[in-house]
Amino acid sequence: MKDKGILLETGTGEVEILEFAINKEHYSINVIKVKEILEVDYLTKIPNSHPAVAGLTLVRGDVVTLIDMKYVIEKKNTDIKKCKVILCEFNNMKVAFCVDNILGIHRIGWDQIRKSENVNESSLVIGNIIFNNKILMLLDFEKIVMDISPASGISEKRMNDIEAKDRSNVKMILADDSPLIRKVLNDTLTKAGFKNLRFFDDGEQAYNYLSSICDEKGENFIDDVHILITDIEMPQMDGHTLTRKIKEHKILKSLPVIIFSSLITEDLMHKGESVGADGQMSKPEIGKLVNLIDELVVDK
Repeated sequence: MKDKGILLETGTGEVEILEFAINKEHYSINVIKVKEILEVDYLTKIPNSHPAVAGLTLVRGDVVTLIDMKYVIEKKNTDIKKCKVILCEFNNMKVAFCVDNILGIHRIGWDQIRKSENVNESSLVIGNIIFNNKILMLLDFEKIVMDISPASGISEKRMNDIEAKDRSNVKMILADDSPLIRKVLNDTLTKAGFKNLRFFDDGEQAYNYLSSICDEKGENFIDDVHILITDIEMPQMDGHTLTRKIKEHKILKSLPVIIFSSLITEDLMHKGESVGADGQMSKPEIGKLVNLIDELVVDK
């Protein structure tokens, strides 16, 4: 599916979204997560599974979990035989989502995605897009999967091989729009020994903060921040654009930047490389993230 779209340059602040419908309400997902659109002709029910899991299906020999989005949104089951299936890949896994209808692909700017009001850790909507006089809700698919299968996301279990030590002298900025991910990152990194963590919920806020430090202290900004960890998908300014702006800045370019995102795959690593990221890590691998931070901030 991605191959059929218009190729986007990385770090330009644009995104392609797939619009779909569930019971006449309009939702969206970043096209970069979508592998293809399918119709299910084979489904195996899983005994004692989560009620949102419709079952397992085969996609060219791969066994893929199918999630019923109508149940996720409305706690009602859909007719699987009539639904459209969005096959996705993120968090280093493939998962499929059953929806009522596919409505098209649109190119927009990240700054057109408005933050949802009263977003909290239980919210599934991470942004609203006003498009053609209607509201498209951008859903947090990572949270949907983590709610169904907590082991698929970031957890303390993924830090079993990490040495817990005093890392309080490392001053870190983190940008992620998901309240759930921010909380889990805070909990897990604190357990690893980090104390100086400053969180932002979009890339624009993080860049403005870094710019203000740079304006005040110049090259000595590094006294206040040693490393930036950023998601890719964020309203106002995405992580690729944030990274590019930092690496093009005459002073901030020395700041190490790690892109920590569910979208990091072998096929998409080149996007982070093209904007100058110092490291890239798939979002569940919190243990590997800690190791990478240790490597990049060796003198702190």
